[in-house]
Amino acid sequence: MFIVALNGGVRRDEHPAVPITPAELAADAVRCESVLAGAVHIHPRDVDGRESLAAEATGAAVTALRRACPALPVGVSTGAWIEPDPDARVAAVLSWMNVPDFASVNAHEEGAERVAAALHARGIGVEAGLWTPAAVEAYRGWRVPCVRLLLECMEPDEDAALANAAAMLAALPSTGVPPVLLHAEGPAVWAVIREAVRLGLDTRTGLEDTRTMPDGTMAAGNITLVEAAVTFGVT
Repeated sequence: MFIVALNGGVRRDEHPAVPITPAELAADAVRCESVLAGAVHIHPRDVDGRESLAAEATGAAVTALRRACPALPVGVSTGAWIEPDPDARVAAVLSWMNVPDFASVNAHEEGAERVAAALHARGIGVEAGLWTPAAVEAYRGWRVPCVRLLLECMEPDEDAALANAAAMLAALPSTGVPPVLLHAEGPAVWAVIREAVRLGLDTRTGLEDTRTMPDGTMAAGNITLVEAAVTFGVT
């Protein structure tokens, strides 16, 4: 599986081509699906452009994507920076009308397993976001089934990111592990994608993760990042 992370919390002043509105997300998803992307991960925004878990914002984004590319799985974030209160995150998930196919839950965040349980109860696939070996250990105590493990390397240094990836992989259970997606954010993105390809793991890129191409130049948009990933052997 190759996922394109279309927007995250990226603002227009950080990259002019970042898709924010439902229509922009849908148009970008169509372009990325045409070159490789097997799924999209989005952060729905409210009318002021802020990340939101609200039913209206989530439903509008998911509906637009489903209409534009009905075969492309759609995922969203449930990050605590969007809604710090775990009770409110659970309530938001339970309020969604047009649900996404999957959603990420960061295992290190307060109330993570409760949010994951709410997603699972709604029939939404759970991606466990794991940033450190300690987060892997926290995930191992979950009773909620997951469709995917996101090993997320947030270190700005390539060597540190790759070392963290290796440590998280070593901390995973020896059996019964869901599919693993390995990716990074920031300067280590392309080194970690290379490592994911080498290990035969799923991976992702997109403007949420990086605004630069492998040669350090500014990416024109999500489609150019996806096309670059293809040259790395991503399938």
